[in-house]
Amino acid sequence: MATKIITINLELGMPTVEQAIRRLTGELIRARAQGAKVVKLIHGYGSSGVGGKLRISIRAELAARIRRGQIKEAVPGENWSIFDEKARRFLDAYPDLNRDKDFERGNAGITMVLL
Repeated sequence: MATKIITINLELGMPTVEQAIRRLTGELIRARAQGAKVVKLIHGYGSSGVGGKLRISIRAELAARIRRGQIKEAVPGENWSIFDEKARRFLDAYPDLNRDKDFERGNAGITMVLL
């Protein structure tokens, strides 16, 4: 049986950081209610060349949620690879994630979240 992954596009509509974090909160609640085990967040990389405010803020928010025990793990897209220890934990739990289109692609505009 395939792992249920929900994709959430947080950059849609060019939200402020605050709007994106509020949306993240609601979407994570909805994903859990739908039985998802993994969420793929699309936050974009940013146009500055060093990563945008949305990407940085969303990842900081995810780190805080891990510390509070609200989510299990998060893997930045640039590390979404068999060579990353956190990514391997995702794959150990859900081996079919290696078929994700962003796996092994180094996509810094996404983050994978284990609920």
